[in-house]
Amino acid sequence: MNPFKKGFRALGIAESFVRSYPKSVLAGIVMRRDLIVDGVAFATATVGGLDATEAVLEIFKALSRRDINCIMLGGAIISWYNVIDLERVYRETGVPLLNITYEDSPGIEEFIRKHFEGDQRRLELYRKLGPREPLRLKTGAVVFVRYYGISRWEAEAALNAFTTHGGVPEPVRVANLVARAALRALLAGQADAQK
Repeated sequence: MNPFKKGFRALGIAESFVRSYPKSVLAGIVMRRDLIVDGVAFATATVGGLDATEAVLEIFKALSRRDINCIMLGGAIISWYNVIDLERVYRETGVPLLNITYEDSPGIEEFIRKHFEGDQRRLELYRKLGPREPLRLKTGAVVFVRYYGISRWEAEAALNAFTTHGGVPEPVRVANLVARAALRALLAGQADAQK
């Protein structure tokens, strides 16, 4: 894996949701090392559900690309405690995976117990995520990462290759913008249909 090659491609995946709507929108953006976007796909996940892993895999399959060199996920717990099984995503795609979060925290197990009492599957998925490692990027920002199929050095190099400012790599930042726009359009369509 060489994130310094111009043709190196990352698939950034991020989501957008509102608690008042049952589905979240996930967007996947394929971006080359030179920051050219050359692929987009969407999926939905259930807010408060346990289908986020399937949504991520659906995006990867929909793109049907063999030139994706790494997957960058903006968060592992999305859509109101919908936990992504990072190991499964890596195993089923066979593509190195980077999971990026932006704040240190003691964990959310107590919140899962509070909002999803007795939900052992959700707790198991959360515990399976394991610890995050802090990484200081060339921008000076500190991010917290989990990575699969690559070394810490490769993870840092890939993030630095795609992060132009702050701590959010461009594939994830653009995916988040696209997911938010798609959700707004979906909600506006729902509102029009109810008129």
